[in-house]
Amino acid sequence: MLLTSMPSGSTITTDPAWRGRITLFVLGLILLWPMLVMTEFKPWELMDAQSLNATWRFLIAFFPPAHSTEFLLIVATATWQTIAMASAGMALAMIAAIPLTLIINEHLSISRIGLRRMSWPAMLIRQTIRWVLVLLRSVPELVWALLFVRIVGLGPTAGVLAIALTYAGMLGKVYAEILETSDPLATDTLLQNGCSRLTAFFYGALPNAAAELTSYTIYRWECAIRGSVVMGFVGAGGLGQRMDESLKMLSGAEVSTMLLVFVVLVAIADSVSKLFRKGLAT
Repeated sequence: MLLTSMPSGSTITTDPAWRGRITLFVLGLILLWPMLVMTEFKPWELMDAQSLNATWRFLIAFFPPAHSTEFLLIVATATWQTIAMASAGMALAMIAAIPLTLIINEHLSISRIGLRRMSWPAMLIRQTIRWVLVLLRSVPELVWALLFVRIVGLGPTAGVLAIALTYAGMLGKVYAEILETSDPLATDTLLQNGCSRLTAFFYGALPNAAAELTSYTIYRWECAIRGSVVMGFVGAGGLGQRMDESLKMLSGAEVSTMLLVFVVLVAIADSVSKLFRKGLAT
């Protein structure tokens, strides 16, 4: 910081990096502008009279939220179906992701102990698994859901399979990165003393990364709930399918009830994540 004396005896603070910050800001705007033009981004259209009238009619239809007993029972069933779809998909994703993580994790490589480098067959296997994970997470769950709806028909099965495939790729990649950025000292010590990969994982790598792994897993479960709602729009069941039906019937009150349930679900997931992190930190 440069301090410049003022006539009254006070000083002003000048950021020495202000030129660089302004240059980066201008460069960012220059790069962003063609993207906004390509996407035909015209936010001012929201402010014309027709758009404002449509927005007002849409919003007032949300109040009061639908609260008849019959509708709430339907929402409760759909909510449970959404939670079940997200949880089952996540469970299958973890079953696939954990072994793949153990394979690609370089800290658990026995071949690098001693010479501190991996053998070429080990590198080939790890790179192949990494490409499998790239393939799984490259296709969005909505696209997987559309494919599975055509294979297994309408219903939550398509959603569960879509979440399982996409999230296996995401979990495998991030689990491996979390484990590889943790302190390798305990893992290396166990491997150098003849322990197996699993022993080194459970007693060396896992304790160091347990809080971060748990937090990310619960965050992904929260994403799976949101994803299962979106997949309901293509026939995968749950809250999304009910919301799609209500939107087509222009029933804003029913939509607002389901949106409130959705907010509560995300808040519960956030609380569970905080609870687990606190428990692991103590």
